[in-house]
Amino acid sequence: MNQTKSDMVTLSVDGRPVSVPGGSTILEACKSAGISVPTLCHLEGVCSNASCGMCVVEVSGAKSLLRSCVQNVTEGMNVATASPRVMEARRTVIELLLANHPDDCLSCVRNGSCELQAMAERLGVRRKAFPRTKKEVSMDHAGFGVYRDNNKCILCGRCVAVCRETQSVSAIDFTGRGIRTRVAPFKDTALSESVCVSCGQCTVVCPTGALTERDETDEVFAALGNPELTVVVQTAPAIRASLGEALGMDPGSLVTGKMAAALRRLGFDRVFDTDFAADLTIMEEGSELLKRLGSGGKLPLLTSCSPGWISFIETFYPKLLPHLSTCKSPQQMFGALAKSYYAEKAGIDPSKMVVVSIMPCTAKKFEAKRPEMRDAWAYWREKGKNASPYYDVDFAITTRELARMVQRVGLDFQNLPEENFDDPLGSSTGAAVIFGTTGGVMEAALRTAYELATGAPLPTLELKTVRGFNGIKSASVDVKGKEIHVAVAHTLKNARVILEEIAAGKSPYAFVEIMSCPGGCLGGGGQPVAPSWKKKEARMDAIYREDKRLTLRKSHENKAVQALYSEFLGKPLGHLSHELLHTEYATKKA
Repeated sequence: MNQTKSDMVTLSVDGRPVSVPGGSTILEACKSAGISVPTLCHLEGVCSNASCGMCVVEVSGAKSLLRSCVQNVTEGMNVATASPRVMEARRTVIELLLANHPDDCLSCVRNGSCELQAMAERLGVRRKAFPRTKKEVSMDHAGFGVYRDNNKCILCGRCVAVCRETQSVSAIDFTGRGIRTRVAPFKDTALSESVCVSCGQCTVVCPTGALTERDETDEVFAALGNPELTVVVQTAPAIRASLGEALGMDPGSLVTGKMAAALRRLGFDRVFDTDFAADLTIMEEGSELLKRLGSGGKLPLLTSCSPGWISFIETFYPKLLPHLSTCKSPQQMFGALAKSYYAEKAGIDPSKMVVVSIMPCTAKKFEAKRPEMRDAWAYWREKGKNASPYYDVDFAITTRELARMVQRVGLDFQNLPEENFDDPLGSSTGAAVIFGTTGGVMEAALRTAYELATGAPLPTLELKTVRGFNGIKSASVDVKGKEIHVAVAHTLKNARVILEEIAAGKSPYAFVEIMSCPGGCLGGGGQPVAPSWKKKEARMDAIYREDKRLTLRKSHENKAVQALYSEFLGKPLGHLSHELLHTEYATKKA
């Protein structure tokens, strides 16, 4: 008789009885018994292809060892997880993997967080027992966001699975046979020449240093040490909910004030907050939505703050680009204003200013180097100030990179005092904070757009129907008797569902928020590696706690943003706003 998940199965794990739902794997049964069976290719919710053989167990009556990540339990099964035969098999797996693995652990960016390194330590493997069988290959470091080093690849398949199943991009896959098997883009091109959108999810799930972010910490330290430069920093909303985790604190630790203190001690001349620009984005994007609703513009309006998502639509759905908001992301709005409005206000030569972003995202590195992102330079050129072209944002470093910088200078992060951001580009509201999670942009936009349209506040600030981790969420808002339908999608696989509806003319929505990564920026490609959904939930809780504790929770109530418009920009969607805060998108050629 076939088992269902409602049937309970009783088995023995290391001599102790365990009852689990029918259809469970042996790995799940062991976990419920409090036993950690080692895995490399398996990652819950991402990949389980039994390719590595680390999770083998011995089952009475079976001639060979079984791979527990794919083998289902049966009634009365007797499982041994640490028999001599099992332990020897696992050690052999590690020894075979190490035979072709580089010996550069001390200089590897994943030193200390490498799962292969940790597994070798756990199993007591201290030497290389087998000769190398593969030729060394060159690194793929052509792109701005992600580096690929196939010498460190253990062929676990996690990156292939997350790129195909979670993101529906399929930029990489297995190619070759036998010892020539490798993971690569189509035709063995560089990632930058493929359909890769730089989302970085592969770097989060990779167990070794085969896929990593392009580390720019040396360049940032060099800028900080140059007395001729003014180096300012901005911090994305999600960083305050994940940096503590990257530095050994509990997942979901809210470290906003400690982060500001750490950045000052690293030597940044001004410590600002991307949340300021997130409030500004709401002013511009909310106004754009109302304009399209009133004038019959292209609907649904699609958000544009996630650069991986922008690359996705430019690559796979270029005919739908007119649906995109013309707003830049908060990162790029901030950079343009730092080198125009703030530089003028503070009397700083913008060509001598370096803007550093702390982002949860590897795609932000690519975004910062888009050729059109030089609007501050264009602004000053029109005023007759000639200088060599410079970008609005000079460096975008990830949560992981900032954590390494903090560790490198020896800061006792957990015991740092709570400090505030600098004015004026450090002021923000709760609406800006929730940008860091899926549904946050939508909720923040509606808090302001509804009030701008009706003159009355949204009946409830907390739009809980767009919160949580469902792949696609929807809600309806009554605006002056007219029902406005909105949707939220996170991961590019879910974005594809929304885009197919739009392409078919079947979309019921007026406004859609899309974020590239699982959970939005909380699960970004630059966040601490190999996150579980439990950790993402803790990060989300932290973001909403931050929103609740703030006095101002609507973007249009931000006094610094109000001053920006009265002193400099004029009005949302005005001429100067268009020049500095908006952009155009075009078909991406892979």
